Amino acid sequence: MKLTRFCASLVVVASMLAPVGPMLTSAEAASKIVAVVNGRPITSYELQQRSKLISLTTRAPSSVAKRKAKDELIDEALKLEEAKRVGVSISDSKVDDAFATIAQRVKLSPSQFKQALSQSGVNPRTLKNRLRAEISWSEVVMQRFRATVRINESDVIAALQGKESKDDSGDTSVEYDLQRIIFVVPKNSSKSFKNKRVAEMKKLRARFTSCEEGTRIASGLNEVVVRPIGKRLETDLPAAFVQKLNKISIGRVTAPTPVDSGFEMIALCGKETIDSDATARSTIEGELRNKKGQQLSRRYLRDLRSNAVIEQR
Repeated sequence: MKLTRFCASLVVVASMLAPVGPMLTSAEAASKIVAVVNGRPITSYELQQRSKLISLTTRAPSSVAKRKAKDELIDEALKLEEAKRVGVSISDSKVDDAFATIAQRVKLSPSQFKQALSQSGVNPRTLKNRLRAEISWSEVVMQRFRATVRINESDVIAALQGKESKDDSGDTSVEYDLQRIIFVVPKNSSKSFKNKRVAEMKKLRARFTSCEEGTRIASGLNEVVVRPIGKRLETDLPAAFVQKLNKISIGRVTAPTPVDSGFEMIALCGKETIDSDATARSTIEGELRNKKGQQLSRRYLRDLRSNAVIEQR
């Protein structure tokens, strides 16, 4: 299997791991200790495997890959130790899910992806170990700095003004006017009652051609609640929900979806494209938050490294 199919996509994972695994291979058993981090040994086998993975994902020369691999393994030993100290534990299934996501990006099944890695000389556990360390570290950093990562409104405005000076076309957003229609179905209702409610919803959808008339009809039905949601920008709504709204015309309702009290349909009573900086503001705030989080993460790791006992051999 050629590696060119997935090398480019693997670059996105070039910063993630720590040892796992039941049985040792002969190469692992014969490996030597190349570094010790707070009592945790890093072996020549781990170093060799990480170097191969880095070369595969970045096409770096072997000397560069080996140096980077050793730094990564030292950092990851510290990350995993800190995760254990603060009580963060990542399940195997979460690691497997991350592995499967990478496989999907390169259009391979997890088993095919494992085979491709093995054929290039990389034990799949090497990537899984990297993923485990990075997922653990993300959780550690989030727990520690969740309350302290605040973005000042002045920073958002300044960044927004800078964007507008480069792009004077302006931003637009879609505003939806919505109504919620709830068909109440008690949890212990019989199957026949549920089927009856489904038939009533289907009938209402067919008759619902305008919000004024449709909500009037709905309000006259037994155990049906009509509640206004009001006007909402698309940036304030889940992307999947926006897709549903865009599939219906004004004056119609979405297909029923289960909710705690029964079934819910959303009526689209209005839709308008307006001038708005909401999308740009959301994007900028996310970028600023991510940048600040990365800064705090680097400082956190730097402090751990300065206080660690690291012996390199």
